[in-house]
Amino acid sequence: MAELSTIARPYAEALFESVRNDARGLAWWSDQMAQLAQVCSLPDVLEAMGDPRLSDDQRAGLLVGLMPETLPAELANLVGLAVENDRVTALPLVAEQFEQLRNQLEGTALARITSAFPIDDDHLAQLLAGLERKFGLKLKPQVSVDPDLIGGVRVAVGDHVLDTSVQARLAGLRDTLAA
Repeated sequence: MAELSTIARPYAEALFESVRNDARGLAWWSDQMAQLAQVCSLPDVLEAMGDPRLSDDQRAGLLVGLMPETLPAELANLVGLAVENDRVTALPLVAEQFEQLRNQLEGTALARITSAFPIDDDHLAQLLAGLERKFGLKLKPQVSVDPDLIGGVRVAVGDHVLDTSVQARLAGLRDTLAA
C-alpha cells in the first residue's frame, strides 16, 4: 500500500487549488483543515469510520456532524471522497500538506523549536530573526519544551534540522569515543 503522504498529496493539492483565491483566505481554510484533522485523529472516530454497518453517506455525515461549525461545500466534498475511498486516516496529512502549500505560496515555513527550558518572547524573537536570515523565509514558530535536551534548542524547518542541544553534543561525543 502506498504511504499516507503519497495518498494525501492529490487531495491537498486539489483542495488548495480550488480555494486558493477564496475570499475567506487561506488562513481560514488552514484552520478548517486543522479542525478536520483533529476530529479525524480521534480513536473513536477512526473506529466508527471502520464500522462496516455504516454506509459511506452515514460515515461522511457522522464526520461532518462532528465538526464545530458547518463545513463549506469544498470540505464536505473532500470528506465524502475520503470516506468513499477509505482515506479518512489520510485527512490529517492532507491538512499538513495543505499548510505546506500555503506556506510555500506565502514564502513562509513552520519552525518547530524544541527547547530544554521555556523560551521568553525576547529570546524567541532573537532566535527567529537569526533563523529567518539563515533560511530566507518568514518563519511561524511552534515552540515546545523537552527537558531531555538538557540545554540548548533543536529547530526543524522543513527537512532541515539544527540541533544545538546538549543531548546532541553528548551523542556526538559518544559516537566519537566509540569510533
